[in-house]
Amino acid sequence: MSTGAPMVADGHRPREGGPDRLEVQVAVGVLVRPDGRFLLTSRPAGKVYAGYWEFPGGKLEAGETVEQALRRELQEEIGLTIGPAHPWKVERVDYPHALVCLHFCKVHEWTGELQMREGQSFVWEDLPVRAAPVLPGTVPVLAWFAAERGFTGLTHTGH
Repeated sequence: MSTGAPMVADGHRPREGGPDRLEVQVAVGVLVRPDGRFLLTSRPAGKVYAGYWEFPGGKLEAGETVEQALRRELQEEIGLTIGPAHPWKVERVDYPHALVCLHFCKVHEWTGELQMREGQSFVWEDLPVRAAPVLPGTVPVLAWFAAERGFTGLTHTGH
């Protein structure tokens, strides 16, 4: 699937839109087990950054709150019904394909079995994350975990 746009050195399309492009609001679930390990999922084939590892979530639809979007997206994408979503951090990332505002929420309770409904993979990780490559928007979260946990050193293995 080619968009006709030339590729740049990092293998991705050049930045789309200009300085006035709209910011996409995204709800992101940081699912943390009692043992401290957290869920990462791979981006499915056919999507931008396919194969990169990220925290699951998705775009807010019109009229949705971050928590409503997170509940919907995690049910649709990975088959889980979450308990309370605790707003944690907000991070803006300027990707070549979109300007996104990521609303990270910690989730400690959920029901259901993981179902990778978009053909993605999953892994329960700890620091340092071994799954690679990690999506750029995921890297700050690993640093936040490191700060909370008193972890020093590299937070992920890189590409």
